Amino acid sequence: MFKRISFNSPVVLSFAIISLIALIMGYLSDGISTYYLFATYHSSLLEPMTFLRLFTHCLDHADFSHYYGNMLLFLLLGPMLEEKYGSKSLISMILFTSFVSGIINNLFFPDIALLGASGICFMFIILSSITSVEDGSIPLTFIIITVMYLGNEVYSGLFMYDNISQLTHIIGGICGAIFGLYLNKYTK
Repeated sequence: MFKRISFNSPVVLSFAIISLIALIMGYLSDGISTYYLFATYHSSLLEPMTFLRLFTHCLDHADFSHYYGNMLLFLLLGPMLEEKYGSKSLISMILFTSFVSGIINNLFFPDIALLGASGICFMFIILSSITSVEDGSIPLTFIIITVMYLGNEVYSGLFMYDNISQLTHIIGGICGAIFGLYLNKYTK
């Protein structure tokens, strides 16, 4: 029976497994591993971990509920995107989105730590809505999804106070739009 199960999306499945391990490490270390390995925050540029955390902050999550919510979207959309764009491209998109959101968070919100894969999930959401571009056209689904998701994040960022980084969601969505428009133009 287990021989029929395929590891169909290596990047997405590896990310989900590594994220689960990071979350468990955080629980077992009472948050120490999360703070030193995975949460990005303003710290000295002389500290080598500062640069690593710009990429690893998307791997860990605040709790199982945070992990579960992100991984549902990640595992739903990721395999389709990995099949369309390839594993190497998907890794590049994940790393770029994580790096950009980490840098912007550290520059503009130095007192706030950033943690979780929601920026990557938003990149996946927007990217998946534009996977079927033909002849330079822009799909109506892309426009609707972009307005709905990014509009909600702008509204939430301006009028709600919570522990959610709407800016990271917006950055992820912008990255997804750029990747989708660029890659669909050159992968015909």
